[in-house]
Amino acid sequence: MKDLTPEQIMENLNKFYSLIDKYISGDRKDKLIDMYKSLGATLATSPASTKISHHNAFAGGYLDHTIRVVEAALVFERVWDKFSQDKKYTTEELAFAAINHDLGKLGTNEEPVYIPNQSQWHRENQGLMFNYNPNVTHMRISDRSLFVLQMNNIEVSENEFLAIKLHDGLYEEANKAYYITYNKDTELRSNIAYILHQADLMASRIESQKNKL
Repeated sequence: MKDLTPEQIMENLNKFYSLIDKYISGDRKDKLIDMYKSLGATLATSPASTKISHHNAFAGGYLDHTIRVVEAALVFERVWDKFSQDKKYTTEELAFAAINHDLGKLGTNEEPVYIPNQSQWHRENQGLMFNYNPNVTHMRISDRSLFVLQMNNIEVSENEFLAIKLHDGLYEEANKAYYITYNKDTELRSNIAYILHQADLMASRIESQKNKL
């Protein structure tokens, strides 16, 4: 996929803030908007991954991916509602988790996680467009997402915490204890984590296919 134009990046930035305004309520809305605005160009221009063979490894790829995940999650929610009456979460919780599921990719300590790869050879021969920033403390993306929300005093519900933590599904080894259980008492108590994982998986798959065009 070709890089986004500055106009497309600005359009996505406006759409992102409109999703927060539409689905998040109360004090959390203001705190989220303040947090994201404090990130400046990092929010607008960050990629969603480092390598072309992954997904959205281009400037603006993060927002493009996040918006797609939010929109997909809201569609999947309607599908799950059609076949299951056991919701046990709110649409705001789902939207909040989708909006912030990859927040950790934007970094901490005023440092972005992904920085441009200066090696032309690696860019052209391996598609490695970005590198991990050595100045950022290593964390799993979902852990950093939750940490950054905590740093900004943004309240997270139990459903939101689990959805963000588990959004990579069984692709993350540490999630097995949550998804695979033979004890009814330890099963996930709502479908929110399944829905967010499906939305993220579909968005990533679509994006990686576009990279091949």
